[in-house]
Amino acid sequence: MDDPAKQNKEKTEAPVEEVKEEIVEEPQPEGEPEETSKEQIEEETKETPDKTEETVEEPGKVEAEEKKEPKKEKPKKKAEHKDDFKYIVRIADTDVDGEKTLVHGLTSIKGIGMHMSVLIADAAGIGRNIKIGDLTDAQIDKIKEALHNVNKNAPGWMLNHRKDYDTGEDIHLVGSDIDMQLRDEINIMKKIRSYRGIRHERGLTVRGQRTRANSRKGLALGVSKRAARASSSSKKE
Repeated sequence: MDDPAKQNKEKTEAPVEEVKEEIVEEPQPEGEPEETSKEQIEEETKETPDKTEETVEEPGKVEAEEKKEPKKEKPKKKAEHKDDFKYIVRIADTDVDGEKTLVHGLTSIKGIGMHMSVLIADAAGIGRNIKIGDLTDAQIDKIKEALHNVNKNAPGWMLNHRKDYDTGEDIHLVGSDIDMQLRDEINIMKKIRSYRGIRHERGLTVRGQRTRANSRKGLALGVSKRAARASSSSKKE
């Protein structure tokens, strides 16, 4: 005969095992995600680094890259000209660049400055900012005529040669006439033996400049050897 105590124990233990098995076998609901352990989370973070770290760049690196790679400047487009554009125009025995405007181009002629070029352009009735290469032959002739009549159109204070030696009038010289007139007047001063003419002959300053320290271009600089020897021998005696 079995003990009643053992039978009671068996009856009580049996349902507990069934409950445990049922708990283990219960399937998880479809909507809820499976729980992940800490180790799996750490592995995933190592495998997939943050994208923000890649995109963010230090300001010092960006400046260094800009210095290494200078920006290439775009080549300037050349201005398109007409078929009859003149790249060089001959005025007053000088070649004037056709790319320049009328006011700036006339200043390349010796004896003409900005004020005089503006006066010539206005006297010829041509726009100041027109390029010289775009001028027609008729307009170029007008400019040459205005240059020839500068003495009549310009006031006395704008002329570059006042009280001419021969005529006593105020005139304006242009181009090679300036050098020729200067040479002739220096020769006249030498012939009449004026103070300025004598200074020109000797190669000295003409307008009262000092000559002790400066203006020594034509003379021997320093102390000559003979003078140095003579001074040394006198000292020995």
